[in-house]
Amino acid sequence: MERGLRRREAGFSLVEIAIVLVIIGLLLGAILKGQEMINSAKVRNLADMSSHIQAAYFGFVDRYRNVPGDWGAVPAGAAIGVAVTGGGNNNGRLDNVAGANVYDEANALWEQLSKAGFIQGAYLGSAAVEPSTTNNLAPLNAFNNVVTIGRTSDYQGTNPVRLNLVIGRGVPVSIMLELDIKLDDGVPLTGVIRGALAAPVIFANANNWGGMLATCITAAAPFIWNVAADDQDCNGIHLY
Repeated sequence: MERGLRRREAGFSLVEIAIVLVIIGLLLGAILKGQEMINSAKVRNLADMSSHIQAAYFGFVDRYRNVPGDWGAVPAGAAIGVAVTGGGNNNGRLDNVAGANVYDEANALWEQLSKAGFIQGAYLGSAAVEPSTTNNLAPLNAFNNVVTIGRTSDYQGTNPVRLNLVIGRGVPVSIMLELDIKLDDGVPLTGVIRGALAAPVIFANANNWGGMLATCITAAAPFIWNVAADDQDCNGIHLY
C-alpha cells in the first residue's frame, strides 16, 4: 500500500502537465505582448518627437520670420522677450561648420525654440560645445541619446545637403524599421526617413551623434533595415 502511494506521488498527471503548459503559454504571451506594447510606445514617442520638432521649427519661422539658431542672440532675445545666449550668423539657414563650431547654431536652435515656447525644456545654447546626455544643450530621444538638427548630407541614398533632424543613436533596428514604416516608406535609402551614415562628416566629434552601426542596413541590394542583425545602435534622419 505504501509503495503504491509513493508511486502516485512521484510524478504529475497529464492534466497537471497540461495546466502547467497552459499557464506558461499565457505568461509568455503576456510577456511578448507587453514587449510589443513597449516597442510600439517607443515608436510613437520617436514619431511624435520628430513631428513636433518639425512643427516647432516652421512655427518659429512663421512667427518671427527668422530661422531658429541662425538668428543672432541679441535680436532673438529682444523679439522673444527673454535673454538668449546662443545665436547664429543671420544668413537665413542653419550652418554646421566642421570642427569645434559644428554645434553652435544647432545648440542655439534648441534654446531659441524652448524660450519662445515651441518646445518643452530649458536649453543653454552654449557655443562650441558638443551636446551630451547631461549638459542640457539638446533634447534626448526615447533611448536617452542626443537629438540634433542641421544642414548636412550625412544620410543614406541620394544625399544633397538638406535640413534634417538626427533622430538619435541607440535605436534598435526593429524600432527604426517600424518608425520608417509609420512615417515614410520603410526603406532606409529613400523618402524623408533615411538611415544615418556610419561615419558622418558633421555631428561626429567625440560621441558621433550623427552616426550609427554600419550593420543596421544590409550590405547588399536591396538595401533594407537589417532586422536579422538585431543591432541596438541605429539612427535615423528626418529630412525637412
